[in-house]
Amino acid sequence: MRPISLALPALAVLALAGCGGASDAVGAPAPAPAAATASASPSRHAGGHLDLVAYSVPKAAFDRLIPAFQATDAGRGVDIAASYGASGDQSRKVVSGLPADVVNFSLVSDVTRLVKANLVDPDWSSDEHHGIVADSVVTIMVRKGNPKGIHDWSDLLQPGLEVVTPNPLSSGSAKWNLLAPYAQTSNGGTDKSAGLNFVRQLISHTKGQPKSGREATELFEAGTGDALLSYESEAIATEAKDPNVEHVTPSATFQIETPVAVLAKSSNAAAAKAFRDFLFTPAAQEIWAQAGYRPVDAGVLAQHSDRFPTPTKVWTIADLGGWDALDTGLFDPTNGPIAAAYNGS
Repeated sequence: MRPISLALPALAVLALAGCGGASDAVGAPAPAPAAATASASPSRHAGGHLDLVAYSVPKAAFDRLIPAFQATDAGRGVDIAASYGASGDQSRKVVSGLPADVVNFSLVSDVTRLVKANLVDPDWSSDEHHGIVADSVVTIMVRKGNPKGIHDWSDLLQPGLEVVTPNPLSSGSAKWNLLAPYAQTSNGGTDKSAGLNFVRQLISHTKGQPKSGREATELFEAGTGDALLSYESEAIATEAKDPNVEHVTPSATFQIETPVAVLAKSSNAAAAKAFRDFLFTPAAQEIWAQAGYRPVDAGVLAQHSDRFPTPTKVWTIADLGGWDALDTGLFDPTNGPIAAAYNGS
């Protein structure tokens, strides 16, 4: 596993949109993307056209990354249209026919769905970063001044305290959010019953079931709940524009990994690969850092190391056996115990 970028950039950040979910089921034919941008007709660009399909959180980062790539020799003349939405929904849309050359999702399992559909090559994660373009960690957003005294996971079980987090049946961020306390209270999955008992208690404190991380943030900012479970990057961006909130990172948290991949049958394969490769360059990693993400480039990370707090423990997906085991053992919509808790059974 890659070492976690144990850092919290204290840089000027970008306003970010929400994140979304994942499931193993392939849905009905997809509707048109909820949000898309395109600079012009593909035929007007000498470098050809690319379709980027991404989850919602990094939109503001891509708003800077795309023109930065287009300013390079490899990206000059390349038109890029971007679609943003809930990660799992975006993944299923690509399987159902949504045009895509490059994808950036919130969960590796959303890329795995495309591998199973023969849309992404099985070796997509064979690079030094295992296909992960940026990191984050799970954190807790609270009201300004932290009036409820929330510092760790156990504090979320205070009588009467209300927690906002998306529903894991639709949201990828929700899975990360719940895996953080589950990993800690189950000692890395060695005591599954203890971990599930804590998660069930936590679910009993949740208020509302927003579909995505962005919807959850909007609900919290509107005044619902005492605490919000969120990506660190989302928390940093929200703090930058909303003086009424702040965030605390528990001493034990969870590493969030966001993958990027090129479609196997991209109609502009050379440009798609060049764009993907650009996202890992020091210049692009600096943009990721300014957007609140922890860079995977060691050199960029070192430049910001003096501003990064180090949690006592950062659990990883590998610690819990990988996404295949977790999606089956915890989040399966039919038999998963966490799904059952959300369904009230």
